[in-house]
Amino acid sequence: MMRLIITLIAVVLAGGAFFWYTKPAYDEVQESRAKIAQYDAALDKAAELQELKQELLSRFNAFRPEDLDRLHKLLPDHVDNVRLILDLDNLAGRFGLSLQNVDVSSSESKNTKAQTVGAIGTSNQKYDSLTLSFGTRATYKTFVDFLRDLESSLRIVDLVSLSIAPETAATPTKGQSSEPQYSYKITLRTYWLK
Repeated sequence: MMRLIITLIAVVLAGGAFFWYTKPAYDEVQESRAKIAQYDAALDKAAELQELKQELLSRFNAFRPEDLDRLHKLLPDHVDNVRLILDLDNLAGRFGLSLQNVDVSSSESKNTKAQTVGAIGTSNQKYDSLTLSFGTRATYKTFVDFLRDLESSLRIVDLVSLSIAPETAATPTKGQSSEPQYSYKITLRTYWLK
């Protein structure tokens, strides 16, 4: 009988040790293994991303710096109003034109009310635009040549509006061309990446 009592006490002690110590310790080890597996997966993913980063960086470095400059001029990653105006002024200067009454406005200031009425979240456009208005004076042929150069320039611009008005007829002095001069008011829109 004593053996039965000792065996019963040993089984109860073994069961208690299992439920109060062994099972919680085993569960803790299993949680730790799961966390270690997650960390290993994260490290593997980080190593893959590092390899991809190195591959992309080597491909990026394979581009010539001149091509990268042209790409940044085509679609810049920030707004540079001064650089844009200087580029347009240099382009106009090739034809003897001068920019007058230059006005730069962001598309956000004009479209804020229209966007807030129907929009709930932020816009998911990857680009934004800028509107540039200016005036100049030239002969029709010179102005057309200016627009052709503007069209073939690297900077993406859309002609939003153009108004042409004849200049008051004045008798040409010696050295001036006899072609009529016109006043042009131009509005352009250009873009950049957000």
